[in-house]
Amino acid sequence: MDSRHEFSGSTKRMRRLESEHDDDGDDETISHLIVHQKLPPFLDGKIRFSKQSNPVLPVKDPTCDMAVNAKKGSQLVKEMRLQKEAKKAQKKEWELKNTQIGEIMKVKHDDDKDKSTSSYKDKYSKHMDKEKSDRRKITAQRKSLPVYSCRDELLHLVKENAIVIVVGETGSGKTTQLTQYLYEEGYADDGSCIACTQPRRVAAMSVAQRVADEMNVALGKEVGYSIRFEDNTSDRTRIKYMTDGILLRESLSDPDLEKYSCIIMDEAHERSLNTDILFGLLKKIAAQRNDLRLIITSATMDAGKFSNFFGLVPVFKIPGRTFPVEIFHSANVVSDFVAQAVSQAVNIHLASKESGDILIFMPGQEEIEVTCDKISERIEYVKSQSAEVEISELKILPMYSALPPEKQAEVFKEAPKGGRKCIVATNIAETSLTVDGVKYVIDSGYSRLKVFQPKMGIDALLIYPISQANANQRAGRAGRTSAGVCYRLYTENQYRDELLVSSVPEIQRSNLSNVILLLKSLNIEDLMSFKFMDPPPEDNMWNSMYQLWMLGALDNHGKLTRLGRDMANFPLDPTMSKMVIESIEDDCSNEVLIIVSMLSGPTVFYRPEGREEDSDRERERFYIHDSDHLTLLNVYKQWQRNNESSNWCSLRFINNRMMVKVKDVVDQLKHIMRTHKYSIRSTKDEDKIKRCICKSYFHQAAMLKNLKEYQNLRTGMPCHLHPTSALFNAGSLPKYIIYHELIMTTKEYMQCATAVQAEWLAELGPMFYSLRTSSYSVDGRRGILGLPSR
Repeated sequence: MDSRHEFSGSTKRMRRLESEHDDDGDDETISHLIVHQKLPPFLDGKIRFSKQSNPVLPVKDPTCDMAVNAKKGSQLVKEMRLQKEAKKAQKKEWELKNTQIGEIMKVKHDDDKDKSTSSYKDKYSKHMDKEKSDRRKITAQRKSLPVYSCRDELLHLVKENAIVIVVGETGSGKTTQLTQYLYEEGYADDGSCIACTQPRRVAAMSVAQRVADEMNVALGKEVGYSIRFEDNTSDRTRIKYMTDGILLRESLSDPDLEKYSCIIMDEAHERSLNTDILFGLLKKIAAQRNDLRLIITSATMDAGKFSNFFGLVPVFKIPGRTFPVEIFHSANVVSDFVAQAVSQAVNIHLASKESGDILIFMPGQEEIEVTCDKISERIEYVKSQSAEVEISELKILPMYSALPPEKQAEVFKEAPKGGRKCIVATNIAETSLTVDGVKYVIDSGYSRLKVFQPKMGIDALLIYPISQANANQRAGRAGRTSAGVCYRLYTENQYRDELLVSSVPEIQRSNLSNVILLLKSLNIEDLMSFKFMDPPPEDNMWNSMYQLWMLGALDNHGKLTRLGRDMANFPLDPTMSKMVIESIEDDCSNEVLIIVSMLSGPTVFYRPEGREEDSDRERERFYIHDSDHLTLLNVYKQWQRNNESSNWCSLRFINNRMMVKVKDVVDQLKHIMRTHKYSIRSTKDEDKIKRCICKSYFHQAAMLKNLKEYQNLRTGMPCHLHPTSALFNAGSLPKYIIYHELIMTTKEYMQCATAVQAEWLAELGPMFYSLRTSSYSVDGRRGILGLPSR
């Protein structure tokens, strides 16, 4: 199938040609970029190109009050955002008008003002106190956990059954103790290993450290962890914590996972994308290996589905020890959940005489920061108006995944004497973290989720109502150490009628390109018959296969190509894997490895609260005006030239800890390159690097539609440069750009863009683009553009 059109909006590139007859004016040639919509035979009739999308939405009714409020967002957050933008614009205008004064009064950065970007040795597990000096205390702690009371019964069940589902509340000890029980029972005596998968890398690291402490061994020896780009294990490792993605990749070289005697899939209720794929693979492996023991653990009682999927296997419940939680629903529909949460938190702190910390659930970082600011403002205002009334200290702490680890560790410290903590967190605090001392929970009722919209090829990062299962998990956080209270900022009717019973699994709302590439590498050809617990939408499957065909990973019959097999060697998104492979031929692999590594984790730029403008100003110093990709390369190379200095990072609002991680990723990727005998070469030719990027991202190309907005060449989707892009404030915007990904938040934002030429798109993406030229006559005296020649 090949439909073709000349892209609307005049996708033309003008080029002045020298004329032999200057006296009558010059000729100009206009190159029209023609866009094709081509499909391989194996997908013909299965994909429809459209600006409209029908993704699986994680919401019960898109028209209900909570869904509508989620789409609108918090008015308070919008007001704060506008205030910050206005303040920033005003400051920029002042600086432009007073450049000499600005230079004289230039803000100087104190080395210790941003300690968060300094070099820290601590891991996420810093809050877990090491007790190696007191073995008796550790033994007592282990015996006090709920799972200890049923240790023998649980081990007997595992011995008698190849697959067991274990249900236990967060804090029951299942994550740290099950691996040790199996080790003590002899499951690793023959040199095999006990694996425990985690959906989050920080959990894999912190739990491994805790178990190593409890066993009185060095981390990386008998107990270790493995996460993407970081392997802290050895030949002596017998208990291995890892992300579920790592176990998936291990199945490429060891299809039956023979090195493991037991595999524990922890936090299975989170239903991460990789966990769901592992369900299908492990079901097949367990049927072939009688010696394998598979344990699926969950923090919820929704274990029946797991049991049914694996063939009615037994379910074991660890007795809980939680305290009762009183739940209060809002009497009326809440229109602004941030404003209401602020009021509720202040009321609790001022009115409640009982001790106990407050935990507030918010959708994301912006809502968390506004909530923290407004609670602090309100408390200070009350203090100023009531000087004679003593108000106890309230320590307000944000908690989200992008927060530096040393800041995250603050939430685990004790509350100030005579005061309390107020933790404002994302859903990371639902099950992955256990914070003792929380007595009051304020549940906004919302979370931020990434939902793939296949027909547009876009990930929408939007706010949605949570599920009833999420709501119950959040309420349970208040009953960990004493009786607690949960304030839900939605009505009882909304809980019953507007919330899904359980969350939509990630596999049903994600881009599946990486998963399909991995399954194809495992010689699983018939993807539609793969044993999914909850099959993904066919649209997602077909569109993900289409993307792999575009990249050259699949041939016209849907079979894996040699390029596809090479791409599967790298633990990267398929587009970035292809870019690495292409860089070998283009002699720029060293630079591309750095760019890919910079894109593989959270941003290295840090914007501390109150110093956002200073941070943005420093960031602009690194800009390569026509490429965000080259800007990232510039940051890394300057960091290296400055001896990888943490002080240098601190002055420039760059997270040194993240830069060190980027270097580790570069080293890991180079190791993979050398293992497969790929060459590593450098270049100083920026166009060569940009062409290499274009080779892999030509399908994500956009054309300038007007002064501010771009339009995706293939779908017509509107696209906007992100305000942090190097191209955003350029004097003149390039006509054509390619981008790393498109994320929908308040707008459709392109993440990491680079200017390209129309000729590059036609040359490097011939299945989508071609050039057609037209000659125009220009009257030299009047400057009139004539009609196209025929």
